[in-house]
Amino acid sequence: METNSQYAIILEDVWKVYRVGKTSYPALQGLTLRVERGEMLSVMGPSGSGKSTLLHIAGTLDRPTSGRVIIEGIDVSGLSDAELSEVRNKHIGFVFQSFNLINRLSAVENVALPLAVRGVSYEERVEAALNALKLVGLDGAAGKRPTELSGGEQQRVAIARALVGNPRILLADEPTGNLDSKNTEIIVSLLREINERLGTTVVIVTHNPEVAEKCDRLVRLRDGRVESEVVLHA
Repeated sequence: METNSQYAIILEDVWKVYRVGKTSYPALQGLTLRVERGEMLSVMGPSGSGKSTLLHIAGTLDRPTSGRVIIEGIDVSGLSDAELSEVRNKHIGFVFQSFNLINRLSAVENVALPLAVRGVSYEERVEAALNALKLVGLDGAAGKRPTELSGGEQQRVAIARALVGNPRILLADEPTGNLDSKNTEIIVSLLREINERLGTTVVIVTHNPEVAEKCDRLVRLRDGRVESEVVLHA
């Protein structure tokens, strides 16, 4: 079901309970959250508060135990795995702390990978990947492999890969966790530029308050629930 909405992401009374044997571990406990289209949101909280689980469910990488999830106006709660994959591939880009680049491939080949899944021709994949690398300021490093790049440059390649399919939503899980302060500033400024220039909705899970404060709004989680919400930049 598709609905018109001002929100890119809606989570309504979402529970996620992991079961190991006879023991249940609730990661999210009735969490409700709305992220407006074009918003840049940061999510903080102590370890075990449900931050990564929230991101995985918002990114359709995982299913809630119960509750409703709406992504770009599409109620994904009852979709099949194939349908979820289609929503993910069309609407969502992911950036992770560990970069997740393939060392045997060049930067442009890494960036082009998501388009291969869509069946895009080789020439179109390369052109789109070069444009994405240009967007993150790395078009001059297209032929280099990840091992020839700094940590900050590898994360910029990962961001280019997340953007190559023109997603409406960018989900970043500790994107600066492996970077020094200088590269952290570069990456956060880049994410803000993408948010403002392209209108991309950006959600960042972070432990770094300096990263969180660059966003429009800060949501704090505790014990799988929203503990507080603060508007930082109107």
